[in-house]
Amino acid sequence: MVRWSLPAKEDLRRIHDYISVDSKFYAKKISQDIVEKTERLNDFPKCGRVVPEIGDSNIREIIIYSYRLVYAINPTVIEVPGIIHGKQDFSSAEFGTLKK
Repeated sequence: MVRWSLPAKEDLRRIHDYISVDSKFYAKKISQDIVEKTERLNDFPKCGRVVPEIGDSNIREIIIYSYRLVYAINPTVIEVPGIIHGKQDFSSAEFGTLKK
């Protein structure tokens, strides 16, 4: 089961709101694509790459458009702590316990 944290849900909302200024259509499409990609994690939890800044094989990311969707593989659940823009400094992201 994939569980989104509140900050991750807020990240998705901010992405949607930012894109919708220029295009409501693309805002909806990109948001839906992000959610659909996370649903695949139920069947293929290791499909993403290991987050280079962390180096833990259970902390992975999927690159979707310009965004890095970070997730943690746990025994009973896959947790999504957040989504950051690919050009954003990872160390400034608020991922709590995921960081070294």
